[in-house]
Amino acid sequence: RELTLEMMKRGVTGIAYETVEMADGQLPLLKPMSEVAGRLAVQKGAFYLEKINGGSGKLIGGVAGVEPARVTIVGGGIVGASAARIALGMGAEVTVLDRDIERLRHLEEVLHERLVTRSADPLSVEESVAEADLLIGAVLVRGARTPRVVTRAMAARMATGSVVIDVSVDQGGCIETIRPTKHSDPVYFVGGVLHYGVTNMPGAVPRTSTVALSNATLPYVARLAADGVPDALSRDPGLARGLNTWRGAVTYPAVAEAFGLEKPPADPLR
Repeated sequence: RELTLEMMKRGVTGIAYETVEMADGQLPLLKPMSEVAGRLAVQKGAFYLEKINGGSGKLIGGVAGVEPARVTIVGGGIVGASAARIALGMGAEVTVLDRDIERLRHLEEVLHERLVTRSADPLSVEESVAEADLLIGAVLVRGARTPRVVTRAMAARMATGSVVIDVSVDQGGCIETIRPTKHSDPVYFVGGVLHYGVTNMPGAVPRTSTVALSNATLPYVARLAADGVPDALSRDPGLARGLNTWRGAVTYPAVAEAFGLEKPPADPLR
């Protein structure tokens, strides 16, 4: 809230990467970082499952005669799909939970092997979390705080040495036991379960992240430079949806609601 108030005070024109939205609902500027974070979550999870790093000592893909690790992913969007792809490629047993059945149907069509999809009702979440060796939180609510899908009681049922990684921690996290951490001190334990809560996961691979983000950002930057901010926003409804602060006011409803600020007008550019 303090940051938002300061942006209002300074009259910052704030266009948020996570709320620029295309006509079909996709978030083009969030997608590259979501892909990086989703893939990195499994890479980090495999690392921390190693006994020497605090985990249970399971190889994520197992070997002949030894079962692989079970990976539970809460959320089937870009982060969840990217994580599932890597986990399946490493040989894990993967369960993806989401409330959107059509999204789960799509994942079943494009991801095969050991993929299991489940509706994200409380009982299914509880059961899938309890059996997970690696739990990945991948829930996103555009421009608003992430809902707590996995409760503290659910996380407490996980086996000692299991690993929790919540990619949505930068927006509050979908796992109740998660808290923000840094790359320099990334993990902590809750009831014997290792938690990784780094808020800027793509920062671990800055070369890949920078190129991927620049590829997506450059067309918007060129448009803003060529047309000026007001005209660029007026001509591109998707870019205009990214506007969060404008001329001292909050223009994104979810942000205004979250911080108890004045509700923005329907057309803030007028």
